[in-house]
Amino acid sequence: MLKLSKRLQLIADYVTAGSRVADIGSDHAMLPVYLLQSGKSPSAIAGELNRGPYEAAKKQGADAGLSAQLTVRQGDGLNVLQIGEADTVTIAGMGGSLMSDILEAGHALNKLEGVKELVLQPNVGEEIVREWLLKHDWFLAGETIIEEDGKIYEIMHAVRSADVALRNDDLYDGSFLKLELPSETLFKILKQMGPHLLRNPEPALFKKWRHELNKLGRICQQLSESELAESTIKRDQFQLEMNRIEEVLQCLPTVKPLSN
Repeated sequence: MLKLSKRLQLIADYVTAGSRVADIGSDHAMLPVYLLQSGKSPSAIAGELNRGPYEAAKKQGADAGLSAQLTVRQGDGLNVLQIGEADTVTIAGMGGSLMSDILEAGHALNKLEGVKELVLQPNVGEEIVREWLLKHDWFLAGETIIEEDGKIYEIMHAVRSADVALRNDDLYDGSFLKLELPSETLFKILKQMGPHLLRNPEPALFKKWRHELNKLGRICQQLSESELAESTIKRDQFQLEMNRIEEVLQCLPTVKPLSN
């Protein structure tokens, strides 16, 4: 059986047992091959836009003796999927903006009809993905943040829910942070930093946002060296964002630091 990276293993762990899976942007199809080998999924579709990874995915499936269970298709995003073919869609390893564009295009073509869960791992732009899920009435059932090989990843598990509006209202209620901020500001913070991640903070969360604070600090320093009025405005905006992130981090329960 294939051995997955920690990141891919966590994605696989979110997939509901017995689900037919469509892995979009599958690269070498390691995730669907693992799900088939482990018996977690009865069938899988690997979608890949580019010829090289498409051929690599076909070879991976053939070498594993899974050609009857694994369908490899070349195409753009969810266009490789027929309506009703999958219970679970996984998308990983791309920016949140591109991921949201793929989901939006698929939604417009009803490609997500019958899909019960999404497992998503954006490399950046996680807030954009959370906004898409909210807009289209998906419930963010779980999130995980990890560090692997010096990079930090966030994995999201979203599901259909009959009472999605009520559940999302509860999930994005930031009152648990105990901060004297308007509800709209707390809502934005939870979209930005992750409602589950803030409720159960891990060392990787602190590391990610300390890194972000350092980056914003460098930008503010550069802007302070400019005499342009718009530079001052931007610096003040970044400084306000830094203050809010710092305030949130300070109110979270402390956790053990990451080991080297």
